[in-house]
Amino acid sequence: MMDSFIVKEKSYKTQINNLQEQIRQLQSMLFGIKSEKVPLVDEEQLTLFDIPEKEFSIANEEEETEVSPHKRRKQGRKPLPEALPRTDVIHDLDDDEKICGCGCIKECIGEDTSEQLDIEPAKVKVIRNIRLKYACKSCEGVDDDGPTISIGRMPDQLIPKCMGTPGLLAYVMTAKFVDSIPFYRMEKKFMRMGVKIPRATMCGWATKITDGCEILLDLLKDEVRSGPLINADETPLKVLSELKKSVNSKCYMWVYHGGATGKPSVLYQYDPSRSGDVAAAFLKDYEGYVQTDGYSGYNFLDHTKGITHVGCWAHSRRKFVDVTRAAGSSGIKKKGKAHEALKYIRKLYKIEKKAKEKVLTADELVQERLEKALPVLNEFKEWLDNTLEITPPKGLLGKAVSYTLNQWHRLINYVHNGHVTPDNNIAENAIRPFVVGRKNWLFSGTNYGAKATAAMYSLIETAKANDIEPYWYLKYLFENLPLAMTTEDFKALLPMHVDKSKLNIPDI
Repeated sequence: MMDSFIVKEKSYKTQINNLQEQIRQLQSMLFGIKSEKVPLVDEEQLTLFDIPEKEFSIANEEEETEVSPHKRRKQGRKPLPEALPRTDVIHDLDDDEKICGCGCIKECIGEDTSEQLDIEPAKVKVIRNIRLKYACKSCEGVDDDGPTISIGRMPDQLIPKCMGTPGLLAYVMTAKFVDSIPFYRMEKKFMRMGVKIPRATMCGWATKITDGCEILLDLLKDEVRSGPLINADETPLKVLSELKKSVNSKCYMWVYHGGATGKPSVLYQYDPSRSGDVAAAFLKDYEGYVQTDGYSGYNFLDHTKGITHVGCWAHSRRKFVDVTRAAGSSGIKKKGKAHEALKYIRKLYKIEKKAKEKVLTADELVQERLEKALPVLNEFKEWLDNTLEITPPKGLLGKAVSYTLNQWHRLINYVHNGHVTPDNNIAENAIRPFVVGRKNWLFSGTNYGAKATAAMYSLIETAKANDIEPYWYLKYLFENLPLAMTTEDFKALLPMHVDKSKLNIPDI
């Protein structure tokens, strides 16, 4: 009887601790810092607002830190770019101020120059296309099947009979998909400039541009699949008029980052489903490394021939950070099991940082990881196995340990390929601009609009990944895409192959 009572009491205490932990985690999510960095706190110095519990103790373990030498920065404003045009404004004395008290006229002995930055609002102008007509007066009145009047030919346009030039189209697309300005706000902005461009017109431009870039996007898909590594991720998107779903259901934007070394490619793909079949169709017949998060939709990669599935240490680390946050919000400052896990992960990233400073080749990096990172991983694995046996499985720490162990066969695969990083942050960074934009324009009206969004983000993010300013790339693309005839012509217009000297990007 007493044993049964003790078991129940322990069960209740465990359940209460789990619930309190969840409350602290929610409080941290609502009111805590968003950064995942774990600050190194002086354990002998109490914090101002967190009140320690009675069981507060100082951990004996000290972490070794290296402090690199630094130079004091000189105070003052940074100089303005030399490439910007300058207008000189002379500030002179009045004539009576140039007369000295002795009666003589003062002479100019030098000048003091300072610079201010000015800006002129965007100006809208009209391009008048004047097509000259020619006729042969000798043929007047002659019965002939040939034309008697010839007229100058307009250059081919990406959108036939469009009132916007390639420059205007690039400006609108950059504002929407780089600066995250919805079309309705751009409509108001153009109204302030004295021009009326309805949002429906701009939306139509985006859809027609996507139709013109269809071949380009197919080539971009091949570029993504041509590299030794593909990073994949997905994020929700609301589409109002998706035929296969209700209004309140979620659709998804998938992103794939890959390409040859030094020529990165980013491809967005809209799909109403989050099923792993979407990624399976994209990766069909691909051979190489694929890095993802722990979403179950990617589980098929573990059994796909020719593919090595790599996990993400950032997601594993994030779960241990959640444990420290939940503990920190209760005033507990002693270092526990979660801090030990973070210490192991920190060692792995420290190895990567030092290897990056050495500028190692891919093969050299693999050797470095085998010598230094693999022993840390083996020690961490043993620590996780031991911790799992003594940790309640439903607590935050238990969930973090279980997640890491379940992903372990993927998490260690980065060691064997120098092109792979420990985490999938490169895909998350590629999809982040879309997430920022989604907060502004909230949804896509139709699946056609969602596909247009995917196309524009693909081109823009690939340009950014190749250090090309999106506006100038889109302007060049819209000018030259109608002239492309062969596959090589289209391929030369992709951001990783485009001749940057032809983009006319101003030096700033």
